[in-house]
Amino acid sequence: MTGTVKRPNVLVFIADQLRADHLGFAGNTVVRTPNLDRLAAGSMVFTEATVTNPTCMPNRASLLTGRWPSAHGTRCNGITMDPDAGNMVKALSCGGYLTTAVGKLHHQNMGWDFEPVQRAEIQATNPLLLDPQAADARTRLRPAGWDKWEDSQAHNERFIPLPEDYYGYRHVDLVIGHGDRPGGHYVHWARERGLDPLAVGGAANATRRLDSWDQVYQSAIPAELHPSSYVGERAVEHLAEFASAEDPFFMFVSFPDPHHPFSPPDGYADLYSPDEVQMPIGFWQDHAKSPPHIQHMFEHRGEPNEDPTMTFAADETQFRQALAAQYGLITLMDEQIGRILAALEENRLAEDTIIIFTSDHGDLFGDHGLMLKHFSHYRAVTNVPLTIKVPGKPAGTSDALVSTADLAPTLLELTGTRHYRGIQGVSLVPLLEGEEASVRDALIIEEDQPFGLPGLPGPVRTRSVLTKGGRLTRYFGTDISELYDHVTDREELNNVTGEPKFKELQDALTAAMLEGMAALADQGIAPTASA
Repeated sequence: MTGTVKRPNVLVFIADQLRADHLGFAGNTVVRTPNLDRLAAGSMVFTEATVTNPTCMPNRASLLTGRWPSAHGTRCNGITMDPDAGNMVKALSCGGYLTTAVGKLHHQNMGWDFEPVQRAEIQATNPLLLDPQAADARTRLRPAGWDKWEDSQAHNERFIPLPEDYYGYRHVDLVIGHGDRPGGHYVHWARERGLDPLAVGGAANATRRLDSWDQVYQSAIPAELHPSSYVGERAVEHLAEFASAEDPFFMFVSFPDPHHPFSPPDGYADLYSPDEVQMPIGFWQDHAKSPPHIQHMFEHRGEPNEDPTMTFAADETQFRQALAAQYGLITLMDEQIGRILAALEENRLAEDTIIIFTSDHGDLFGDHGLMLKHFSHYRAVTNVPLTIKVPGKPAGTSDALVSTADLAPTLLELTGTRHYRGIQGVSLVPLLEGEEASVRDALIIEEDQPFGLPGLPGPVRTRSVLTKGGRLTRYFGTDISELYDHVTDREELNNVTGEPKFKELQDALTAAMLEGMAALADQGIAPTASA
């Protein structure tokens, strides 16, 4: 009699707003990430992993669904992920996996409003977006509160357990937001230990902060009560529970760091000196050929956007101080990952567990003189770390063009789980097994925003196509475009759009963009008859 084959466990680590080269195994010689370096040494490392969208909610939804934002519907932050959509976690749960999430999910809105200037522009250009009477069908037909499970204010007031089947997760330990005083279940965990992060954390209570940018400061929250420590502790506790379970587990461990505000605690705030960080190529570049909204930022260098999440042109002090602080947060996260990996070994689960490490998107972090994200598709914000360790599969490095959307079909195949309709990503198993060197020739990157910036009026619809040969970006509804030749200009310092010398490249990338966008038409609903 043949016994059933044991299905592998799955452990997914995801960082928030971490670019691919801010890690030791990616060649960074300053930041210390020994635990992630060891994990990468036993994994397949994908150096050209690319987001479907360089924004939190859209790309996190793509990770779960295996679909691009234009198909799954969460086109920008502020659009709650459809709870009825097919996704990888639901499929795994239905297939018998114990599904757990620890940390930041951001599948639903956190409750932050638009800035006044953004709201005014939306009201002027597309007022139906702000009209509660014009809500879409899923809002009208669902019970009140269906999209409020991650509302930060509600969680601050009382402990709110999430539903037992939250996007497929059977259990969630939630963190809402970023920095040293996020909301969610973390707040109540810290309060039980004698500290209220909402009262003690934040720039106003910081022991030290940067005067020119309130997103850089030393937190008054001690390291042992930091959100990253909460994520590490809860993940370790779940691994002990899984050790005695008969069913395999899927655990999504999502750190809210190193997303800004860059606010490391004592012991990590001084790990790195602003003087030792390296200035990126292009920090002082001439932006004469850059899009108008980028040029406008440099006319106001050193002035952060009134929306603290938006791209701006930083001065050297802001960059150096922020990077030293971010490196401290990365090392703190690395230590917690090491703690979780040690628990995996101690509970004798490591040999049967697939381990993934990635990020939801990058951060410009000084490249081209810019900081943060939005309204730009430079490599720093679209390229993310991705390592996949599969028991029995060889370690190595791949420069194949792969997408966040590829993780869902990859894990479904590796776990022998039934697929669902509408998946647009492709399985990376042929790359993991060394059977293929690539899975595609071109990748589409999407970005939609209901508001714009000076020099780029909203609403904004940006599409990029990326190949080994270059990148073409179109800002639809305007005559703005970007073209970079990656053979001669890997750092994307010279926008050559419209130049006769690069017409062949531009024509080829335009054709690839057309084919790529057509391929992303939604096919999740099947016909039931010929007519």
